[in-house]
Amino acid sequence: MQSRLRVQGHPIQPMLVTFPFGLFVSATVFDLTDVIGGPAFLGEVGYWTAVAALVAAALATVAGMIDLWDVPGGKTRRTATTFNLVNAAMAGLFLIACLIRADAPQRGASVVLLLTELVALVVGGYGVALGARLIRRFDAGRAEPTTLDALGGVAGSTVEIVRPRP
Repeated sequence: MQSRLRVQGHPIQPMLVTFPFGLFVSATVFDLTDVIGGPAFLGEVGYWTAVAALVAAALATVAGMIDLWDVPGGKTRRTATTFNLVNAAMAGLFLIACLIRADAPQRGASVVLLLTELVALVVGGYGVALGARLIRRFDAGRAEPTTLDALGGVAGSTVEIVRPRP
């Protein structure tokens, strides 16, 4: 399967999906620190990190929906659809937590919101497993370069690899 959205021959959606998950994990760490007694500003940092993750999740979702058009029917399509739904569920749980905190004066985290975020990360972990399954299925016949020499011959590459002189 070829993705419709590509950069230098690589699909965009697998690259984009890492940003919201990493930002959601970071937001949860900030909120955990706030809940266990860290400085109060960490709750605000966690809130804005979660907001940034929601924006990144929206971009990844759009790219995933565009790629879903080209997924063949059957088990692969069900896995891809489940992957997108699981990631949307994770983002939805974080959206609920952000909406609850939006009216708070300092936007600090509470134990209940932290538990909601942890549940969202567990859901997201399942999404990561589904994404890995999809990548293995789509790239089964494609060999990746394993040395720097293999990368040097890529046509249209924006990176030039030069060996140092002895």
